[in-house]
Amino acid sequence: MGNLLYTIAVILVIIWAISFLGGFYTGGIIHILIVIAIVAIILGVIRRST
Repeated sequence: MGNLLYTIAVILVIIWAISFLGGFYTGGIIHILIVIAIVAIILGVIRRST
């Protein structure tokens, strides 16, 4: 399960970076993607440390 969260987070960061750096207009949803990715990474780190 932790590996799946990490994979999803990496995919979301890649999508965010392509959209942000590529100049595509996606509105506010792109920032929601980065927040979800950061939360997924934090959850993975917390679960691995316990």
